[in-house]
Parts: sequence; structure tokens; C-alpha cells
Amino acid sequence: MQVNDALRDGVIAIARQAAAAILTVYDSAFSVQHKDDRSPLTAADLAAHRCIVAGLAALTPGIPVLSEESSGADIAMRRQWTRFWLVDPLDGTREFIKRNGEFTVNIALIEDGVAMFGVIQQPVTAALWHGAPGRGAFRRDGDADVALHARIPAEAPLRIAASRSHRDARTQALLEALPGSEVIGCGSSLKFCRIAEGAMDLYPRFGSTSEWDTAAGQAILEAAGGAVLDPKGRPFRYNQRDTLLNGDFIAMGDAALRARLPA
Repeated sequence: MQVNDALRDGVIAIARQAAAAILTVYDSAFSVQHKDDRSPLTAADLAAHRCIVAGLAALTPGIPVLSEESSGADIAMRRQWTRFWLVDPLDGTREFIKRNGEFTVNIALIEDGVAMFGVIQQPVTAALWHGAPGRGAFRRDGDADVALHARIPAEAPLRIAASRSHRDARTQALLEALPGSEVIGCGSSLKFCRIAEGAMDLYPRFGSTSEWDTAAGQAILEAAGGAVLDPKGRPFRYNQRDTLLNGDFIAMGDAALRARLPA
């Protein structure tokens, strides 16, 4: 499916509408529930979900939508889809609850397992990134697009994105294997955007994430010249397994960095 200007701008408008719905809740005294997996859920997650699903259904009525807040029936049907929208209505709910601003809206188009197009909106700052491999990655400032390019080659000192909310022993070991690097805390899918901008070089993630956490960021990062690879050096793919949980991955601006990482 071709990602033309009308489709791109339509999805950007939907992401901005979802961001506005999130901020309405963010500025109120919201409550926090927990799902069966103990992950947090707020009214903002649900408001953004409804906004995005309705918007995409109107924009592309023939393409199904899989959201973090989708029903179990939709999740079960997804393996039959070759093309669909993969959405995290509010990526970084823990950051939302902390009120630190580091949460995003993620919308990605998946075709035959590949992240073909992605939009990431940061509600608090109104910053928005979008990209499609082969068409380029951009940060939209107002109505103007600024082209993004990952830092290639990645020279020392490396700037490594590490989650504030998730830092396990393997991540710490990788950081220690790259002495002299600058470690930068960053929440949600913003890490992919910072690498795409050339502001960071590397984001290692060992442990649980879901496909909707990474798809939009991967599309943007790859469009900027970067890569998202599994431990065997293979590009990340989507909707290929029974589970929606991702395996380990490393996102990088310069794919040559992989040769410098510990096995």
C-alpha cells in the first residue's frame, strides 16, 4: 500500500486528536486501574483508543485496527490480516501517571509483517514524528516537515537510551561493556525518535515489550537510516507469532554498531 500525502496527513490529524483527548484527562484528577497483567490503565488510554479506532476506520475503512486496548476477538483475528494498523493509544502510561510528559501516541501501518509507516505524537510538547522507509523520516513543526537522519557513523562517545522504568541486568551489562558512553534516560517510544534525529545512538531492550510499543518507532527509525534488530541481527517483524510480545531487540542509528556490541 502506498503511503501518499493524504494518508500521511490523515493519520497525523488522528494522532493529534488522540493527543488532545489524552491531555484532557492529564489535566484532571484521573484514577488508575490495572489490567489482568497488572499494567496500568487510565481514562486517557481508552479515550485515545476510541479516537484512533474511529478515525482510522473513517480514513481507511478496509484496513483493520489492532490497538493495545482492542478486544480479545480482534486480537485473535489478527493472524488472518496481511495489512493492518497497529496502535498504542498511550505508550508510557507509567510516565503519564508520573506526569513527566514522556508518553506518546503510536500509530503504525503493518504490511506482510513489515512496519511500513509510523506516526508518533508527544501530547505534552505537541512534537510529532513520522516516517516511511524509502520515503524518509521527519519531525513536523507546525505544518512544516524537517527531515531526520540518524547519526552515521556513530562515533564515541555513544549516546545510549535507557528506560527510566525498565532497566534489567542485561541492559546494565551492555552499558558497562561500552565504557565512556553517555546514558540518557527517556520514556516510551521517544527513544526511537531521538535516535532517528541523531540525538541518540543506541537503545537496547531486553525483556517484555509488545508489538504496538515498537512498530511506529521502527518505521520512523528505519526511514531515518537506522535499524531495529533482534539478537541474531534480523530486522524486527510483526504479526508473525501467536504472541504479541516482542523478543529482545536493539534499536540503533548506525547498523554498524552491532559489530561493536557484546554477544
